[in-house]
Amino acid sequence: MNLETPKKFRGLVNQAHQVAENYFRPISRKYDKAEHAYPKELDLLAALLDGMNAGSPDAIGATSASKRGAAREQQEGIKNGGNLSALLGVMELCWGDVGLLLAMPRKGLGNAAIAAVANDEQLARFGGTWAAMAITEPGCGSDSAAIRTTAIKDGDHYVLNGEKIYVTSGERADAVVVWATLDKSLGRAAIKSFVVEHSTPGMTVTRLEKKLGIKASDTAAISFSDCRVPAANLLGNPEIDVQKGFAGVMETFDNTRPLVAGMAVGVAKASLDRTRELLQKVCKLDYRTPLLSVSHAEATLYRLEAEWEAARLLTLKAAWMADNKMPNSKEASIAKAKAGRVANEVTLKCVELAGALGYGEDELLEKWARDSKILDIFEGTQQIQLLIVARRLLGKSSSELK
Repeated sequence: MNLETPKKFRGLVNQAHQVAENYFRPISRKYDKAEHAYPKELDLLAALLDGMNAGSPDAIGATSASKRGAAREQQEGIKNGGNLSALLGVMELCWGDVGLLLAMPRKGLGNAAIAAVANDEQLARFGGTWAAMAITEPGCGSDSAAIRTTAIKDGDHYVLNGEKIYVTSGERADAVVVWATLDKSLGRAAIKSFVVEHSTPGMTVTRLEKKLGIKASDTAAISFSDCRVPAANLLGNPEIDVQKGFAGVMETFDNTRPLVAGMAVGVAKASLDRTRELLQKVCKLDYRTPLLSVSHAEATLYRLEAEWEAARLLTLKAAWMADNKMPNSKEASIAKAKAGRVANEVTLKCVELAGALGYGEDELLEKWARDSKILDIFEGTQQIQLLIVARRLLGKSSSELK
């Protein structure tokens, strides 16, 4: 595979970078200081991006991340499609600000979930919907299969009962993609996702969380009490396939984990770029010089750049495999684990390398370090990703390797 940016996406990457540099960066600190305040500037930007995406197959944002298009294309040869274009756009936008990207209308992880598993009718119906994703529960974090929120069939509706926490954009979004079980006795095979609109009776936002980073994005706790959801809002196949098990729901993660890895790659790149600029004021960076002959600061920067490049390539591979209809569950977890860890290390080390400048609020380095921490946690923690990779490599099931 060719890991250079495909020529047809270079215009998209440039546009996304311009948005990050000229739109996100100037208001980044403003909304870091004003947690829970909605960034009104994003409304115009979202409308512009919607217009651009409507006229182009190479969309910017999570909504274009799906294996669906690749499955329909009959053209032969290598494909660079929606997953790769979404990833490249996300990388550049997160170079500007992760929190603002997560606060973007109609570009959330819930939209990626809809793109991954919805049928054609649902895709058309929820096309303009801004969707958050609700998986985590008070007693169920990394173990998504232990979900307790229930969905009981009642005529043409499902009745949802339960509680979700850490829902990104949970208050602002038009709807929430909720994971719930149809039958607890059947285990993970019975877990399905439902699109629940905010106006639905029985759905209540109970609180907004105060966070370390990504403060431009709201993170909500939501309760469901006898919440009646139309049966047509169950995404994908309503039948419980015990043989397929959790695989249908995991398709969502196969799409969203490379996107979160892309967020980590983007914020790490921002830290590296700014640190390099600061170091060049006091030392001459020469990549031809052996590491043993340069200062500790230079050697550290070079090592971080190598780690970043490895994370970037692994992330591109996971998205590229999805575009080419290849099973990418292992690669998605590898990319998420590597990129999340690298982003944490890179952003913190860049604060250290910049000294007092890195720790102060005159620079964004300390903010990027705070923002990066969540990227190693949500969509599956570092430990869960390594567990998934081990299962795939060893051919073990979840019951055999815990």
